[in-house]
Amino acid sequence: MPFDDIIGHDRITGILQRAVAARRIAHAYLFVGPEGCGKRKTAVALVEAMYCKDSCGCGKCAACRRVALLQHPDLHILEPDGAFIKIDQVRQLQRELSLRPYEAPFKSCIIEAADRFHPAAGNALLKTLEEPPGNALMILLTANPDAVLQTIRSRCQLLNFQTLSEESVARILVQQGVGQETARLAASLSGGSPGRAHAFSNDEVLSGRHELLEQILSLSGGDISQLFTRSERLAADKENLPELLDLLMTFLRDLLHIQSGSSELVNRDLEEMALREAAVRNTEQVMQMIEHVIETRKALQRNVNARLAMDLLLMRLAA
Repeated sequence: MPFDDIIGHDRITGILQRAVAARRIAHAYLFVGPEGCGKRKTAVALVEAMYCKDSCGCGKCAACRRVALLQHPDLHILEPDGAFIKIDQVRQLQRELSLRPYEAPFKSCIIEAADRFHPAAGNALLKTLEEPPGNALMILLTANPDAVLQTIRSRCQLLNFQTLSEESVARILVQQGVGQETARLAASLSGGSPGRAHAFSNDEVLSGRHELLEQILSLSGGDISQLFTRSERLAADKENLPELLDLLMTFLRDLLHIQSGSSELVNRDLEEMALREAAVRNTEQVMQMIEHVIETRKALQRNVNARLAMDLLLMRLAA
C-alpha cells in the first residue's frame, strides 16, 4: 500500500516519506494508536517504500505487491501466541534477522501488540533493538503504550496515531466497496477506527444490533437460565466479541448523552430505544454498566475464558 493511499495520517506519512527520501530511517519505530486506526497499513507502506525498485512505494512493482500481501521473504511478522509474545518466538525472529536478506537491501519485521511481550521475551529483544543485524528495520505496534516495557520504548522512535474523523472513516469504507449509508453508520459506531468500522459494516452485525441490545438490557438477575444461555451464545462468537462489546459501549454512552440533554447520538437509528432505556436508568447506573463493559474488554485482551467473562458481565448488568 503506497503512502498516498493512507487516509487521515498525513503528518505521520509525511515524516516517514521525508525519512525514506533522505535515507534516514530509524532502526526501530513504535507506532502507538487505537486498534484498527491504520498503524499496520502504515508499517506495510514504510516497508514497501524501502523495498520498492523505484524507492517510492509505487504499489505496482513485484516487491511492493509481495510486501502488501505480507509474502515478501525479507519481511517477518511477529504476533502474540495466545496471551503473550513468547521468548521462543523472539529467538526465532532473531535467527531470521541474522540471515542475509534474500533480495531486499535489508530484513524487516512488524511486531503486533508490542504491549504483550512476556517479560523474558521483551528482555531478549532489547539487544536486537539496540543493534539490529544487517541494519534490519523493526516496527512495533501497540494500542496500549503504557504496557510496553520502558526499555523497549526507549529504544524506538515513537509515532502517535490519532483516531480519524467520521468522514475519513466513511471514505475509507466506501473505497472498500461499502455502501454510503452503511459506511456512514459504521463510521459513527467506530470511534474513529477504520478497522472497527470495517467490522461494523457487516450487514448481519448492524441488523442484529437492535435485537442484541434488547436481549442484554432486558436480562433479569432472577432468570439465571436465560442469562447463562445468552452468555453462552455471545462467548461462542469469540472472534466478534470485542466488536459486540464496543456496540454495547457506544449505546450506553448514548444514554449518557440523552441524560445530559445532548442530542448527539452515535446510534441515531436507535434513538427511540435509547430514549426508553435512558428513562429507566439513572446516570450512576449507566456509568457503572460502562465500567463493567470496560473491565470485560480488558479481561478478554488478557485472554481470559470468554464464557466466564460474559457470565460475570451479564450478571452485573442484570443486577
